[in-house]
Amino acid sequence: MSVDRRKFITSSVSTAGVAALGLSGGIPLPPGSTDPIESDDLIPQESLPEKVAALESMTDSEPPQITDDERWSRIGKAQRLMAAEGLDGIVMLGGTSMLYYTDMSWGLSERTFALLIPREGPPAWICPAFERERAALGVRFGDEIRTWEEHESPYALIASLFADRGMRTGRIGLEETTRYHVVKGLAADAPAVKVTSADPITIGCRSVKSPAEIALQRHANQVTITALAATFGSMRSGMTQREFSRLLSTAYNRLGYSGGGLVLFGENSAYPHGTSREETIREGIVVLCDSGTRAGGYTSDISRTAVFGEPSVDQRRVWTLVKDAQSAALEAARPGVPAEDVDRAAREVIDRGGYGPGYRYFTHRLGHGIGMDGHEWRYLVEGNTMPLEPGMTFSNEPGIYIQGSFGVRLEDIMLITEDGAELYTGQAGTPTDPFAGEAVLF
Repeated sequence: MSVDRRKFITSSVSTAGVAALGLSGGIPLPPGSTDPIESDDLIPQESLPEKVAALESMTDSEPPQITDDERWSRIGKAQRLMAAEGLDGIVMLGGTSMLYYTDMSWGLSERTFALLIPREGPPAWICPAFERERAALGVRFGDEIRTWEEHESPYALIASLFADRGMRTGRIGLEETTRYHVVKGLAADAPAVKVTSADPITIGCRSVKSPAEIALQRHANQVTITALAATFGSMRSGMTQREFSRLLSTAYNRLGYSGGGLVLFGENSAYPHGTSREETIREGIVVLCDSGTRAGGYTSDISRTAVFGEPSVDQRRVWTLVKDAQSAALEAARPGVPAEDVDRAAREVIDRGGYGPGYRYFTHRLGHGIGMDGHEWRYLVEGNTMPLEPGMTFSNEPGIYIQGSFGVRLEDIMLITEDGAELYTGQAGTPTDPFAGEAVLF
């Protein structure tokens, strides 16, 4: 359950982790909570516990970056989907989809900078005139850059670009994160153009991962499981949530990556996104950490829950039930199966274990799509009848949350294969050693 596309309250999260998971502008923290960890607040070598000190960089084993040839193939697929959907083109502002198709990084502002991918022909760009030279340095896909001055309408410019390509009354699809002022501007300045959603195109492309994307995702998750294992293996009595978070960020740093996580101890673990309470480790306490990083622009997302010391009967039973639910979802996931069936498979295990019905204790959907964003379409949730396809990737993260007591969440990224599904990093081991049997690189 990564922090992308969410606003949550937590008492301990590192700014390195925020950057790794794709957030900007910081995370709203409640009064009295600990300030985010700064990147220069990493633990020095001489103070590191043995398992974190032993970590070495994993950057040399990172798979190759996405090539321009692959990006051109993405544009080609988008154009084929446009033809099937009856769209004449799609428009997007700066963000992940623009990066996905063109590797162009551009911040959002009130000044519209946009990418047009037409149904036929190369991409084109709409750019504030004073930014043209800067934009030209990054444009590698399509060489037409149309500019608008401060007193002019960028939306009329979008319409003129369509018109010049023979689409005076065409249908334009807008990428899902497009700001409303673009919708309003097109309605006012390009009334002949019908504006609709580009979801069938962008989601149709991004939801199925290529071998290169899968390799980068797998590596990012391997980095995360290694950082988590070293940090959990260094727990000590009296450690605070902030100290755990600081150690986790240091572990990522030693592996050559930025990363962090949502760290919840004790009763805090019963709230999927945390509370303002600060807790320390003691005998019998539950420790939950939800963590991620990026490799080549692709995110990881793993949650592990452990008990420090000897688990109680209830803790062990709930932990095992959550793992069984994850196993049931993994077994149910395969090409052609509706997404909701995978959620249902996990939920039925938890219901039979006495923690149902519905969302009573398992309070959220089973999983979300993941790729360049921590949360992407599609979702493993009741009501989503979309059939799974090979190459789709999801979080598989059942949980049981007992407010006033503790919570357990086990999360791994699941890849849909040709004949079933697999987890990138393997399942958790036991409540006292959640990394038992996993391929952790120390």
